[in-house]
Amino acid sequence: MCAAVLVVGSANADLVVPVDRRPAGGETVLGGDTVLSPGGKGANTAVAAGRLGADVALLGAVGNDPYGRLLRDSLSGAGVATDHLRTVERPTGIAYITVTPDGENSILVSPGANSALTPADVTDDVLDGVQVVVLSLEVPLPAVEEAVRKAAARGIRVVLNLSPAAKLSSDTLGALDVLLVNEHEAAYLLGADADPRKLLDLGPRAAVVTLGGKGALVITPDGSTDVPSPHVTAVDTTGAGDAFAGALATALAAGAELVAAATRATRIAALSVTRPGAQPSYPTAAELT
Repeated sequence: MCAAVLVVGSANADLVVPVDRRPAGGETVLGGDTVLSPGGKGANTAVAAGRLGADVALLGAVGNDPYGRLLRDSLSGAGVATDHLRTVERPTGIAYITVTPDGENSILVSPGANSALTPADVTDDVLDGVQVVVLSLEVPLPAVEEAVRKAAARGIRVVLNLSPAAKLSSDTLGALDVLLVNEHEAAYLLGADADPRKLLDLGPRAAVVTLGGKGALVITPDGSTDVPSPHVTAVDTTGAGDAFAGALATALAAGAELVAAATRATRIAALSVTRPGAQPSYPTAAELT
């Protein structure tokens, strides 16, 4: 099985609860009705790419349970190949998400089956025919670093979404074509108030910093470019960064330059926050014409 875009990452069931405000320590706050939807940074990224028409596959793991079947159905329905999605004995990962009226979310992730992904899962046949590998960090770092190493050795373009933020080896950072971070993740790497252009000092060939409603900043050795976001009213920001990652990888696999790819990804992420949920909010290619 060959795919132009390979996503290496997590697959979770999202349990989303609307709240007026988040509880403080020791406090109980009543929320609205729980909504179950397919999620996980890897699965979200793959579904975002699939809905845009990408030839995409997901390398990851789910449990043999209803949540795992929910995720397989969602991925297949978006055109994502699941040949490399393992079923393991651990339960499918779950994300517990609270969403406040302004659309902002806070998330607690129980990785479950995602923790079963190992470097041995990154086989040569998984990478055959791949043009872009896009990775995130809700799966074990050894598997991520092995995927980066093998992809880079084969000349495959590597995009890493440093979310959730974690320390990576200098070899891994130096093998990246694009380091994708939000403002908080950039501060984690560089320190508060640091110039984001210093991200290239860590080794990647280019970096993209997502800025929420302000758009994104594309950083290359030639300089930096501001990419504005369309003005929208946010309903739920869950999965917006994953929508951006999937759209960015899709555009790069289609031959777009990085600024053009980031411009399209910004538009898609902006559209996604106007709808509830993560994967259910992602637009199709037809909606963008």
